[in-house]
Amino acid sequence: MNVSVVIPLLNEEESLTELYDWIASVMRSNRFSYEIIFIDDGSTDNSWNIISGLSAAHPEVKAIRFMKNFGKSQALHAGFEIASGDVVITMDADLQDNPEEIPELYKMISEDHLDLVSGWKKKRYDSIIAKNLPSKLFNWAARRTSGVRLHDFNCGLKAYRQAVIKNIDVHGEMHRYIPVLAKNAGFSKIEEKVVQHQARKYGKTKFGIERFINGFLDLITIWFISRFGRQPMHLFGALGVFMFFIGFSFAAYLGIDKMFFHKSGRLITERPQFYIALTAMIIGTQLFIAGFLGELILRSRKTGERYRIAERANL
Repeated sequence: MNVSVVIPLLNEEESLTELYDWIASVMRSNRFSYEIIFIDDGSTDNSWNIISGLSAAHPEVKAIRFMKNFGKSQALHAGFEIASGDVVITMDADLQDNPEEIPELYKMISEDHLDLVSGWKKKRYDSIIAKNLPSKLFNWAARRTSGVRLHDFNCGLKAYRQAVIKNIDVHGEMHRYIPVLAKNAGFSKIEEKVVQHQARKYGKTKFGIERFINGFLDLITIWFISRFGRQPMHLFGALGVFMFFIGFSFAAYLGIDKMFFHKSGRLITERPQFYIALTAMIIGTQLFIAGFLGELILRSRKTGERYRIAERANL
């Protein structure tokens, strides 16, 4: 199979039939063998009924419905697990991603032998204050932190070589950082392509300002995992030793000072340096233990809450 199109969605009943027709038209005109995988992330409108109808009428349409809203990362993970195309395309269901970009994305993966191509919505039709400016700040921070030089990390329109999606684990809110996860997994051939951004035709955005707050928190997480995920002792152990050394140095100073210079002076426990020494050694010990526990956890690492599937179609 040439192409798998994975589409996570939440309450997009108005756009689904039009989106399918558009994708199918592009696929037929380019003579692709393909499948379209809809992941209904707990929609409360008529989305699943429409998807079920499309699946019954068109064997290339496959679908999964979650029991509740688990988030875009879990939806993508479920789609990646069943995708079988040589090239996997992800896109949003709100018609803001243009299916006409698929042939060129496919060519960049299959002929240029890239691992991942990320879309760049250079010209956007979103609110400048609500989305554009926060998005630019977020992407700048992501570039500086991760070392992956993309302009639009969160663009839903991306193309992957199949080996990439089968070797990364997308969970939590890490869908924004799939290129970073791919890089960390050893897939270094990552490029971007300027893609056309469509104005929203139906409904309203499902994301609020909290997505940028969560995005920056996840950015810290992905930075830490990238730098110290395999060896947390290198961070926590080093900090622990440093803090313990500071505490021990203060304690040694107090002891020497008391023994040789101020034998009849104040008690050691009455001096502020004593509490600095005690606190620093306790913190150092705790940091060292945290690094040790982190190393143990790596041996039995589990992801967060997994999705639960309510129904399937054509699977």
